[in-house]
Amino acid sequence: MTIVLTETDAFDFDARGAAEGLVLSAADAETAIGWTLKPEGMCRDDLCVPMPQSAGNVDVAAFWRKLGHPVASSGGVWSLGTGVAARQASLAGLQAPDFVLADLAGRSHRLSDLRGKKVFLSTWASW
Repeated sequence: MTIVLTETDAFDFDARGAAEGLVLSAADAETAIGWTLKPEGMCRDDLCVPMPQSAGNVDVAAFWRKLGHPVASSGGVWSLGTGVAARQASLAGLQAPDFVLADLAGRSHRLSDLRGKKVFLSTWASW
């Protein structure tokens, strides 16, 4: 099994096993990244990106890199990150991306539940 982490979710797939790629069925690729495999390539809405196909499978890692997004993998876990342009666009909008954190009692809280209210976000890192 292969675990695929995206900005919004985590998925457990049966990867088709390319030596250095993340090869998924077209349906699994669409579930993970929201792009659909068509004869002209990988498509979302009216945008299509040419992509080689292999028996209806997609090398999602190669496609993600082609879009300019970061990809990292280790031990069967793949992380598909958001590219610089998308991150800059979200920062320009002055709206924090949605995330979920647990409070001290273990209850989960989603930032989007507080939309319309004033929220102060403070971050800290030890490095």
